[in-house]
Amino acid sequence: MPSFKQPTFQERAALANKAKQAAIEKLRAKPPVDEAVLAERTAARLAREEAAAKLREEKIAAREAEKAERKRRAEEKAAAAQKPVLTEAEKKAARDARYAARKSRVGKR
Repeated sequence: MPSFKQPTFQERAALANKAKQAAIEKLRAKPPVDEAVLAERTAARLAREEAAAKLREEKIAAREAEKAERKRRAEEKAAAAQKPVLTEAEKKAARDARYAARKSRVGKR
């Protein structure tokens, strides 16, 4: 069995050139793409891209609607939790009612 022989630069360059020529010949042997097939592929690609864009827009719209709904619920919750601001007359009436209730409880003893 012969030992390994390191190829020279010329041998490597020739081998690379041979491989390059083989790749070029392989590409030349490939049949050209038919215009109808190319148009069909392009139409299919555009349809897929359009469907994906529509889906993205729907997702964004749904996300925005959900965000608006959460904001509306939070505002309703905050409004419900907020104590009503009483006027001076309402405060006085409530105070008088408490006083009257206390007096009636004390008077029953």
